Amino acid sequence: MDDMLIRTDLALPGVSQEKPGEKRGAEKSFRSALSDAIDEINKLQLKADEAISRVQLGSTGSIHEAIISIEKAGISFQTMMQVRNKILDAYQEIMRMQV
Repeated sequence: MDDMLIRTDLALPGVSQEKPGEKRGAEKSFRSALSDAIDEINKLQLKADEAISRVQLGSTGSIHEAIISIEKAGISFQTMMQVRNKILDAYQEIMRMQV
């Protein structure tokens, strides 16, 4: 058994060969993906606030645009909360595992 060679230069399809902590250029990290999603949801919330302000001031905004912006922001926020809950459930499940 001591004279067996293990080839480490072969790559299996679908299996990453990079070491932990090593980053690929094209892939986003989980943290940056979440941060980008939160930033996008924040932009939708701000856009909805602006649409409400335009309707209240009676300037160029229409009530339809405001309602659509509010709904987009609300659905995005609800989706983010569901993802957050799933992440917390997964974390709690991992913490319950016995090693």
